[in-house]
Amino acid sequence: MSDATQRALPEASWFRRKFLLGMTAKEYLRSLFTPVNAVAALVVAVGLPLIVYRFAFGLAASTNLSQTSPWGLWIGFDMMTGIVLAAGGFTIGATVELFGMKEYEAIERPAILTGFLGYVIAIVGLLVDLGRPWNIFFVTFTNGTASVLFEIAWCVMCYTTVLLLEFTIPFFEWLGLRNLERVMRKALLALTVLSVMFSTMHQSALGGLFMLMPGRLHPLWYSPYIFILFFVSAIIAGISTVIVETSISHKVFAPQFRGSSAADVDKLTIGLGKAGAIVLFAYFFLKLQAVTDMHAWGYVRSGWGAWWLVEMLGFVLLPSLLYAYGARNRKVKVVRAASVVAVLGIVLNRLNVSIIAFNWNQPKPYVPKWMELWITLTLLTIGVLAFRWIVNRMPVLHESPA
Repeated sequence: MSDATQRALPEASWFRRKFLLGMTAKEYLRSLFTPVNAVAALVVAVGLPLIVYRFAFGLAASTNLSQTSPWGLWIGFDMMTGIVLAAGGFTIGATVELFGMKEYEAIERPAILTGFLGYVIAIVGLLVDLGRPWNIFFVTFTNGTASVLFEIAWCVMCYTTVLLLEFTIPFFEWLGLRNLERVMRKALLALTVLSVMFSTMHQSALGGLFMLMPGRLHPLWYSPYIFILFFVSAIIAGISTVIVETSISHKVFAPQFRGSSAADVDKLTIGLGKAGAIVLFAYFFLKLQAVTDMHAWGYVRSGWGAWWLVEMLGFVLLPSLLYAYGARNRKVKVVRAASVVAVLGIVLNRLNVSIIAFNWNQPKPYVPKWMELWITLTLLTIGVLAFRWIVNRMPVLHESPA
């Protein structure tokens, strides 16, 4: 559509172009009737009333949480796992803005968007988990500087705000607000520094929570240096999640990749695979050192030891070898397979630390109720739908037409 034609269109066409993808309201509504949207609508239609039910009748009616198992799926997966899988925002942001590797600029915006949505979902999951979520307000002015949870709460709030500010650049491009866009571009370097600082603090502090509970966490997963393990694994999660997300986006949103955003995705994937191999190898040996320091090798001969070996060999060592082989031989499919295994490994580690191997000596293990599973699925579905809605409209995977 030419500039003259756009100027000749009535004011209502601006809404159609920006929100309805150039279609009329009737055409847009008709385009929504797809099998994927039908499944998503079913998940959300059941999940939202379940969230209302949880707030109306409490945790006891909607979960299997108890005094011995106060942390469940919403903390172990929605919060612990959601935050670590959203680490691609600071990982790729630092790579591009701080280390000057501009070839990765094509995947910076989707990484920031994924990070922002991941943190929003994690925050909502936390509010659903809290017995009295309205009391979260008190963390903003309570003097709790000696509390790990206080530090995590403030860093998560600050980092989510930073991600939002970083994403205002494509948002202002979309709206055509060039002056505001230029202001935020000038502030991007400072925002990236803040994002690295806040991420380093709260990603490691999440591990610091379990430092305070040596009797509850199994010795094979507990370590006085668990905060270092959490931070290193966050870098792995950031790299691996970006590879997975970029691979999927390149297929699902293929028409979006044009101009300079149509970068050589395979080349970027190989580069990320090299970094993933190095960090995963380091993480593997740090995990071995942690078990040695705790004198916990005797537990390897137990059932818990077999489960620990599954995590270490199948989801840490294996993806590191796949990353190294794929990057060295430039086999993109191998690198992508490694990223999927690595992401699953990080998810498994967070579930092991926060749920499975947590309270390992209790006679009755925690098993989530179906409502907990469905609400988690609902939040994930909303996050995916929000990502799709934004990418289809804003200059995230492509340059602005202007």
